[in-house]
Amino acid sequence: MAYRLRNGCLFIVTILLGCLGTLSAQHISRSDRRQLMRSEDTMRVLADSALNANNPSTRFLSDSQFVRVLVRTLRTKNSFYYPFDSIRTVSHLYSPDSAFRIFTWEMQKDSYTFLQEGAIQINTPDGSLKLFPLFDASMFTSKPQDSVRTRRNWIGAIYYKIVLKTFEGKKYYTMLGFDDFTLASTKKWMEVMTFNDHGEPVFGAPVILFHDDSTRKKPQYRFNIEYKKEAATRFNYDPEMDMIVYDHLVSEDDEPTRKDTYVPDGDFEGFKWTDGKWVHVDKVFNYKLKDGEFPTEEKLLDDAGNVNEQKLKEQTQKNLDKTKGKPPARPGGGQ
Repeated sequence: MAYRLRNGCLFIVTILLGCLGTLSAQHISRSDRRQLMRSEDTMRVLADSALNANNPSTRFLSDSQFVRVLVRTLRTKNSFYYPFDSIRTVSHLYSPDSAFRIFTWEMQKDSYTFLQEGAIQINTPDGSLKLFPLFDASMFTSKPQDSVRTRRNWIGAIYYKIVLKTFEGKKYYTMLGFDDFTLASTKKWMEVMTFNDHGEPVFGAPVILFHDDSTRKKPQYRFNIEYKKEAATRFNYDPEMDMIVYDHLVSEDDEPTRKDTYVPDGDFEGFKWTDGKWVHVDKVFNYKLKDGEFPTEEKLLDDAGNVNEQKLKEQTQKNLDKTKGKPPARPGGGQ
């Protein structure tokens, strides 16, 4: 896991490929690994300074140096398998099919503006570098929900989840991300990324539907929620429900035009993948949850990554109970 701390809020990014350390040892030579470790130490310091330095000029300089070191480091053969897991202020996620990984981070431009940056590293057969830099253009658009975008006019976000879906042989990577946005409000984003015939990333598609809602809004190319900076919100994929579930938000001051007053009210909305589309579900549950409750699998790790031994024992017993009475699998995987 990678952690980023901002405004007193711990933001957790889950890195896929639990066996990455083994893969790294198999693919990266010993000398290259030593060099990668040295570069990682440098990148960690620069990335922290780019995010947290008090002086804007220091942040810009550190960010520029971080980008240069990142690109130079990724040119190392088979660097795709090196996790960079000590760099806590940069999200680095692997796609579920290991086709690519994406780095995303942010820099505070001034007192009011946060810029997101990123790069997509492709998993190449020969271990060479194929990299797509991402350029945040969100400040130049007033309608970000209604467009297909390339890596050059990306709607920036710090991604914390990638959900892979396939429809008619085409892969759709649904990216869930976080944007500090302003000093008063935060955004969380959902959008589908695909690769075109030239192998380049394409962001956004008219696959977010609201046809079952009373409002019957037109399809969107991406979706976001915006809420009060101090509010704790949930916007994530629930594997057990096979849905993206998020908090329903209301203005705590009865000022619906001010997104910085929006907070969760205990209801949940969601999106269900159906026939190649994310179809909006207006009310996921027919009851409201109490504060702190969330309908998902019990967490076996706390927010610091420590094992909850009791929950681990309970989950193990549940798994054993599920298998009781089932016939052993036949050779070849059948029942």
